[in-house]
Amino acid sequence: MLVSALAAASGVPVPTIKYYLREGLLPPGRATGATRAEYGEEHVRRLRLVRALTEVGGLPITRVRQVLACLEGTTPLLTALGTAHDALAGPVAPPAPAAGAQAAAALVADAGWRVDPGCASLSQLGAALAALEGAGLPVEPAALQRYVRAADEVARDEVAGVPDGDAADAVEFAVLGTVLHEPVLLALRRLAQQHHCAARFGD
Repeated sequence: MLVSALAAASGVPVPTIKYYLREGLLPPGRATGATRAEYGEEHVRRLRLVRALTEVGGLPITRVRQVLACLEGTTPLLTALGTAHDALAGPVAPPAPAAGAQAAAALVADAGWRVDPGCASLSQLGAALAALEGAGLPVEPAALQRYVRAADEVARDEVAGVPDGDAADAVEFAVLGTVLHEPVLLALRRLAQQHHCAARFGD
């Protein structure tokens, strides 16, 4: 298909496609002339992924590149997934305060989760717990355990759906699942809070 058909199939405007090509986020098509190229379904798939990362996930181009790099080469699956999750977690933040880092590590250990001790998400958890403590809103242990159980159940179901075998397919599935499901989880939590506030405090 030509670039106009690629735009129609992917929902991404032609100028944006050309920008992604210039930035190396989309592999070039098969040249059929000096200024013409043909694109295939793999380009449609890549455009949908890039669009999800930029428009839904809000990732800057530099972090999109990090995620896309995990889809190429012979990186072992677990390493590729970890790298992709770190890219989704955002830029490297300052280390969490010691108390928050210790609380995060203890929470993960109590859950029995095996995680990379240097991963961005663990640091984010420590920083968030420290911020709650600093604001005078520490999370009760029982509430934290409810969060852990809910997260564990959701993650188990999600990982069960990750295709095995091809690392690129697995990373793409996991990345899209993370980027597209997190807004759903957040929205459901806020809607549930709205419902329970109405039930408690009246209309």
